[in-house]
Amino acid sequence: MKKPEIAQKMARRSGTTPGQAADQLDLMVREILESVRLGKETRLPGLGRFLAGADGKVAFEPEKGKRSV
Repeated sequence: MKKPEIAQKMARRSGTTPGQAADQLDLMVREILESVRLGKETRLPGLGRFLAGADGKVAFEPEKGKRSV
């Protein structure tokens, strides 16, 4: 799923405009990246966690029993 599709779904569910939802999505991604770069793990309940990989890049681990998209 690409950013416009995610923003569209977020907008419908939250009652905001697609532009506002895209801004919220951008902010969330920036916060996740900043947290991981500082060595902190970030969890998204029901989805998985983001953490620094062995190569220093951002890694994602899905929750057990969940499929990666």
